[in-house]
Amino acid sequence: MSRAPELTRKLVLEAPLETEDGAGGRRRVWQELGVLWAEVDGRSGREVRGVAGALSRARYKITVRAVPEGHSGRPAAGQRFREGSRTFDILAVTERDAAARFLICHAEEELAT
Repeated sequence: MSRAPELTRKLVLEAPLETEDGAGGRRRVWQELGVLWAEVDGRSGREVRGVAGALSRARYKITVRAVPEGHSGRPAAGQRFREGSRTFDILAVTERDAAARFLICHAEEELAT
């Protein structure tokens, strides 16, 4: 049997929202959906080239307590977690085990180096 996750990190779940920018275009803002307690485990990382220079891209496994399907507080790909100034883009969400008590969010953080 696997150990129970230690949900000690307070993360804000956010979803993208497209709004008009007032000049005929659109811009993306992030809407807060709620707060989830999580266990954040670093996985892999690498350096990539971005438009403005080098970027550090790190992957994480973020475990949270399960939220029912269809509930607005259930994490989904395309959303993100925020912890202060840090953001973790959610790439995929899976159930941790057959009992579905926890969800695993596969996420990525990108930082300028």
